[in-house]
Amino acid sequence: MNKNSLTKTRFETRQLTVVGLLSGISMALGLTGYGFIPFPIAHATIMHIPVIIGAVLEGPIVGVLVGLMFGIFSMIQNIMTPSVLSFAFMNPLVAILPRVLIGITAYYSYALLKKFNEPVRIGAAAIIGTLTNTVGVLSMIYFLYAESYAKAVKISVSGAAKAIFGIAGLNGSIEAVVAVVITVPIILAIKKIRK
Repeated sequence: MNKNSLTKTRFETRQLTVVGLLSGISMALGLTGYGFIPFPIAHATIMHIPVIIGAVLEGPIVGVLVGLMFGIFSMIQNIMTPSVLSFAFMNPLVAILPRVLIGITAYYSYALLKKFNEPVRIGAAAIIGTLTNTVGVLSMIYFLYAESYAKAVKISVSGAAKAIFGIAGLNGSIEAVVAVVITVPIILAIKKIRK
């Protein structure tokens, strides 16, 4: 085995390890309830943060894989313990697609800001990744299930857009701030250890 193939194998092994570890953290956050911040209207989540960390540290493929695991877990969780909106989260377009996109948007927002310092780049990735999750999930709910959503929460169909996008604004803002506060120091510490 030559040196290049050995290095490639180690790199791939590390990436798979990171995917497994971060997927496990995301699932643990969901199972324990620590991944949710309760609000009167909805729950804000931090379960997307491992996806952002994976994307920034290991690239978009790792981010996509961790996001995929987060999305699949979300579907399974809504099947096993249904809630008022579980019907929407049983659809992969709602539960999986936005979570997969977190890894792509977080990585490329980080990669495109090379002129800025590390905290700014990581913070931007955290914000963009968070908004991808929140806006993506809620937009899919609106476009696919506006009428069902309105019935589930007992509002008019015309009020569904205001409610959904109001939640997106509130949750998205809170989740983005929390993501920056958590993600920046964790990624900076890991990068420092790796040097």
